[in-house]
Amino acid sequence: MAEKRNYSLITPELRQLASYCQTDGVIDKALYTRYQVNRGLRDINGNGVLTGLTEISGIVAKTPEDKPCDGKLQYRGYDINDLVRGFLADGRFGFEEITYLLLFGHLPDRQQLADFSAILADYRSLPNSFVRDIIMKAPSTDIMNSISRSVLTMYAYDNTPDDISLPNVLRQCLQLIAVFPQLALYGYQAYDYYKQNSSSFFIHDPLPELSTAENILHMLRQDMSYTPTEAMVLDVALVLHAEHGGGNNSSFTTHVVTSSGTDTYAAIAAALGSLKGPKHGGANIKVCNMFREIKQQVSDWTDDDELRAYLQKILHGEAFDRSGLIYGVGHAIYSKSDPRAVIFKAFVEKLAMEKGMTDEFGLYSAVERIAPEIIRAERKMYKGVSVNVDFYSGFVYQLLGIPEELFTPLFAIARISGWSAHRLEELVNGNRIIRPAYKSVVEDRSYVPMENRK
Repeated sequence: MAEKRNYSLITPELRQLASYCQTDGVIDKALYTRYQVNRGLRDINGNGVLTGLTEISGIVAKTPEDKPCDGKLQYRGYDINDLVRGFLADGRFGFEEITYLLLFGHLPDRQQLADFSAILADYRSLPNSFVRDIIMKAPSTDIMNSISRSVLTMYAYDNTPDDISLPNVLRQCLQLIAVFPQLALYGYQAYDYYKQNSSSFFIHDPLPELSTAENILHMLRQDMSYTPTEAMVLDVALVLHAEHGGGNNSSFTTHVVTSSGTDTYAAIAAALGSLKGPKHGGANIKVCNMFREIKQQVSDWTDDDELRAYLQKILHGEAFDRSGLIYGVGHAIYSKSDPRAVIFKAFVEKLAMEKGMTDEFGLYSAVERIAPEIIRAERKMYKGVSVNVDFYSGFVYQLLGIPEELFTPLFAIARISGWSAHRLEELVNGNRIIRPAYKSVVEDRSYVPMENRK
């Protein structure tokens, strides 16, 4: 039998080859200014470079006079605050309703919502033996990669995977929206049992009468129990993460990959790969880790002076991960406020009271108040600074007993609705492959025969 190979081994030869990338692949930063290249597709003022049009969602962070203002988020033209107030006032869950709105452009009436929820419930089933053969056979230490593999494998179970007609793509998107919670939670259970050596392994089927939020808690917990407040807060979290403009990295990825004419599974897997990146989907984990250290290093959480001094150490790169960043504070677009964070805070407080963790909520509130003051005093800001949705979302998931390995997958469970809407929008409106320009800045070279190379 052949010796088992270590595919993770980095040999000296590989390190040498990698050094060529580091030395020969560096582009002079001054060239970006000379050729007016907006790095990250953002100009020097932080404004996004316009690359497309969308009717799915809109973000307002500045006045018409280009001054900072309280942030606004709209889904299909509706203010997110009005949408959340609306379904909460009626005592119903909102994620299914918001998914309908994002996909079809209008709010459903009672019968349309019931029919749509029934479609999702009917699609909440994986192919026979899929959990055993795909999810359990090769558990991944990263649940986002586990979801991606499952999504790509579902291509093989589809009789018409490459048909990009709107009815077929809609069918594929609805099926993915419906099964994403199972792909994430079953992937976690396999990881927890096989990689973390957990003593228990359980798979709970989703129930058709439950909402997406309820089913997540039902499948996650061994006893399948949850409180109405827990389900309501998780539902709001899904609504707030479902969509955020066409310019965020994963939604833009969906547009770019869709424009090539590829299949739905490949497009959604690409979006998952984008969201997995810590610069996009992992910020709330950083926030939780930062607060874990604050709790250890600050003796009196109610002492503003002690808390301010430690936050200054973080900002100066002297504490936590030495990055100089206070995670969860500031946003690439929003200035004075992130409307998602504003909405979230009231629900976080209610859940913290239910869980007996009001002291922790008080600490979060204090950092929310003090951190922007410190940042504004020490750094030149072209716009306002405030906490973003990631500031509270990780704390919410901790209160719900959700493991950190599922934080970003929960983001994906919500955002698949937005990705699906953007894929459909690109198919309807796009007739050209998205191909921005890259300028070559390497000098011309003459070919060197092998015997003359050094």
